[in-house]
Amino acid sequence: MTDDCSLFTETMFDFSDLGKLLVIVGAITVALGVLFSVLARVPFVGRLPGDIAIEGQGFSCFIPLATSIILSIVLTIILNLLIRVFNR
Repeated sequence: MTDDCSLFTETMFDFSDLGKLLVIVGAITVALGVLFSVLARVPFVGRLPGDIAIEGQGFSCFIPLATSIILSIVLTIILNLLIRVFNR
């Protein structure tokens, strides 16, 4: 005969893990908010040649192609450097 209570305790979720996950998600959200606030003040971000802006009557569409490519390259370099530093 098995004890039903032991089956329940083995499958319970550890709430400390959930707390850690929420703290990490919150820290990432704050970091992204600060990053977006800083990037909004940089004059050339979003106004590079290659960024597409379409404006009409009551309609506007902005597609930041060049900004996305440059941001991708910069983040790739930064992440590769961080990975190399921490893999030593």
